[in-house]
Amino acid sequence: MFKTIDSLLQELFELTGIPVAYADIFIPGVMLIAILLLSYLLFVITRKILLTIVTRIVMRTQSHWDDALMEHRVFARAAYLVLAYVLYKLIPYALDDYPDLSSFLLLALRIYSLVVVMLVLTALLDAILSIYTTYGVSRSKPIKGYIQLGKILIYIFITIWVISVLIGQNPLILIGGLGAFSAILLLIFKDTILGLVAGVQLSANDMLRPGDWITMQKYDTDGTVTDITLTTIKVQNWDKTISTIPAYSLFTESFKNWRGMEESGGRRIKRSINIDINSIRFCTREMLEKYKQIRYINEYVQSKEVEIQQYNLERNIDTRVMVNGRRQTNIGVFRAYLSAFLMNHPDVHKEMTFLIRHLQPTEKGLPIEIYVFSKVQAWSEYEAIQADIFDHILAIIPEFDLKVFQYPTNTYTPAISN
Repeated sequence: MFKTIDSLLQELFELTGIPVAYADIFIPGVMLIAILLLSYLLFVITRKILLTIVTRIVMRTQSHWDDALMEHRVFARAAYLVLAYVLYKLIPYALDDYPDLSSFLLLALRIYSLVVVMLVLTALLDAILSIYTTYGVSRSKPIKGYIQLGKILIYIFITIWVISVLIGQNPLILIGGLGAFSAILLLIFKDTILGLVAGVQLSANDMLRPGDWITMQKYDTDGTVTDITLTTIKVQNWDKTISTIPAYSLFTESFKNWRGMEESGGRRIKRSINIDINSIRFCTREMLEKYKQIRYINEYVQSKEVEIQQYNLERNIDTRVMVNGRRQTNIGVFRAYLSAFLMNHPDVHKEMTFLIRHLQPTEKGLPIEIYVFSKVQAWSEYEAIQADIFDHILAIIPEFDLKVFQYPTNTYTPAISN
């Protein structure tokens, strides 16, 4: 067809009397423009038909993978290969008398085709990532780092291929020659390689997922993981700042992941109150009568008193002396009250660790530690529940004839004068 057009143009130039030298330049130019217009027209038609058919198919199907392919323009980018293919086949006919220009344009088209292939493959990887994130397994097994690694490999391979096209060598020869530059490549891609190794380990051992709450003192990080990439981990701290941590740091250094707490259904409340040791004493009859009026421990005080009296009677113990036999103490009754109070608290988990215990006495008094779990895990609500519990405990301590230790102590000791 193009030879026929060439002949017609030659006859037209001969009839008009235009010199042959001008005809040899003008005719290939006209044919090249015609080829460009025809190729672009075919590209537009093909792209329109392809996208129309694909869109209709996507609209009719129930799956989401084809929607992701459309969203990331995989088919739209692939259509550009049609333009390159048509031009590659037709340009030699227009520039038959200009082999150098024809070779240059064909070389440019090959490079253009490789770039389009690279864009199609990266778009396909983005679509795969988008499809994968719709599944629940993506929370525990993120693949964004692997997708980024795939893109890097595609960029490297296409770049090598483009260079091989430019210098007229086999791509495999260039790849084989990279061994001499391995040290340089390792230095350049050090973070990428370390990030890949760390990402594989973190994923294989299920050490980190998007949405996990982590703390890492070295980087002053305390917040939620928002993104896991090949080389970095992004964490949104509770003060709304963003921390970017090298991925390999999470594998080589220590960090705390609070996921176990979140999955357990409870959040630990662990806090102690120092009781002034000088306020601890045996309970008198008046103290016991007062404690019997407290709703949570009235049965405990009565049953404990019966148990102690029976114990002392069986052993014929003279209870007129305070140190003889067994007696209730205000600190013991207070611990019983704390246990009953927390056991009846609606926001305290009854099926997880539940302890009210003494710690080692110090110069600051006797620590009574509350070690329980809240049913609520949300930070603000958890803090409010914890504050309410200890507000009540601090306020109720004087009712048991106890004092909270304060430093300096509020007990006045007069100076001794000679």
